[in-house]
Amino acid sequence: MTTNRTAIRRGLAIRRPSNRPPRRGRKPEHGSIVAPLAATVAATLAATALVRAGAALARSERDRRLRAHRKRERTFALLAGESPAEGLRRIALGQVEVALAHLERGIDGPEPARAVHETRKALKRLRALMRLLRDELPDGAFARESTVLRDAGRRLAVAREGEVMVGTLEALLERNPKKLGRRRSMKALRDQLVDERNRATSRLLEDVAARAEVIRELRPMRSRVLQWELRDAPGMELAAAGLLRIYKQGRERFERAASGKGDRARTMHEWRKRVKDLRHAAEMLERADPDGDGSLHLPGPRRRRKQRRGRGAAGRIHRLAARADSLGEALGEDHDLAVFAERIRSDRRLVLGRGPRRALLKAVRRRRRVLRRGALRAGERIYRRRPKAFVARIRDDYARRERRLRRR
Repeated sequence: MTTNRTAIRRGLAIRRPSNRPPRRGRKPEHGSIVAPLAATVAATLAATALVRAGAALARSERDRRLRAHRKRERTFALLAGESPAEGLRRIALGQVEVALAHLERGIDGPEPARAVHETRKALKRLRALMRLLRDELPDGAFARESTVLRDAGRRLAVAREGEVMVGTLEALLERNPKKLGRRRSMKALRDQLVDERNRATSRLLEDVAARAEVIRELRPMRSRVLQWELRDAPGMELAAAGLLRIYKQGRERFERAASGKGDRARTMHEWRKRVKDLRHAAEMLERADPDGDGSLHLPGPRRRRKQRRGRGAAGRIHRLAARADSLGEALGEDHDLAVFAERIRSDRRLVLGRGPRRALLKAVRRRRRVLRRGALRAGERIYRRRPKAFVARIRDDYARRERRLRRR
């Protein structure tokens, strides 16, 4: 038995074990599994890539539509086919969203000063809209919303004032390179003002409680605006009374500024407020496409020349908005120069000697004279008509254009 077992084991050892391939190698009919496996893996990877590309395209399309929707909702103008009641309510909601977006995310971004500026611009647009709709709003709504918006703007004013001081000095140095730009004291003054601006912005960023208070005041405005019951009046009848009031107040303040009586700086500043309101009213009543930042795109010099040759409400309201915008910028620069000059005269902590201080104040006075003369000429063009005649002209042209748009 032992011999037989040994022979059997030897035979098994001589023969191939069951787990080895045949000695002849692979038979011709046997195929390799490497190619099918590679094809399967490639197909799987391609399918995965297609799925991912499709998901990326879907996300891109969704984001594009979301941006387009947000852009439309924040447009500071009536859109095509939109009634004034619907459009002005949408504009109010859009400007609240613009202010909240800058407060919640923009201030913590790379350009906090710009975010503060854009927030204050949105608040000013909202106040102008409230004045335009004052007679249409529920009882007490105008006073309540104006107080909320005014207080919110004041909380952000400190950071903005620092930016204005720096910008005003830089503009003066650019306009007077020989008399001011070469003085080392002006560079030291600029460095001091930049440091003050940065510290004011830092305080705003660190004062989370104050910012949260502004956000807490603005958020409920959305629900209150949605509750407005504005009458569906034809044409611009919904805003006619508000436009009349804004134009009338602006005309009275223009006449006061032109007379030269009283505190001229304060008079010009008060006039500027109503000029800004008139500009915003014209922008809101015009039908236009969004510019991407929530405001109406005012035409450049070449388009303005074309529009001067145009007729009808489109050209007239565009011209009114452009002229009021230009006038408001001139009055704003005059106000900034007045505040800057007062700071230069009164603040002895500034690094300025008597000679540089005198030269700087002289440049301020010279620039303000130019601005005031130009502002009064521009004001004469805008406010040459009586308030009722002005509104009647705008109303008729607006109705004519609306009829033309409906026929298209």
